[in-house]
Amino acid sequence: MFNTSAAGGLDLMGFLPMIVIFVLFWFLLIRPQQKKMKEHQKMLAEINKGDEVATQGGIVGRVTKAGDQYLAIEIANGVEINVQRGAVAAKLEKGTIKSL
Repeated sequence: MFNTSAAGGLDLMGFLPMIVIFVLFWFLLIRPQQKKMKEHQKMLAEINKGDEVATQGGIVGRVTKAGDQYLAIEIANGVEINVQRGAVAAKLEKGTIKSL
């Protein structure tokens, strides 16, 4: 059933390729994604009133109210929408809206 060496123990060399693949998978795929998620969560936590943001749906606006879970975003003069904080895709540089 298991490969055994002359000494009677398990042959770990058979498992080495699987271990190497797992380590490569971890460093090339999982770890960078976790780092990106942490940075996005930090960005979401730092959003305050007056910041310019873009939502995942492509809406760009200025934050007028910032709650724990929801943000009010002014997308045009006198037009405000409420979005979940997690729906914000990016925090934009000041003045981005004026240049549009």
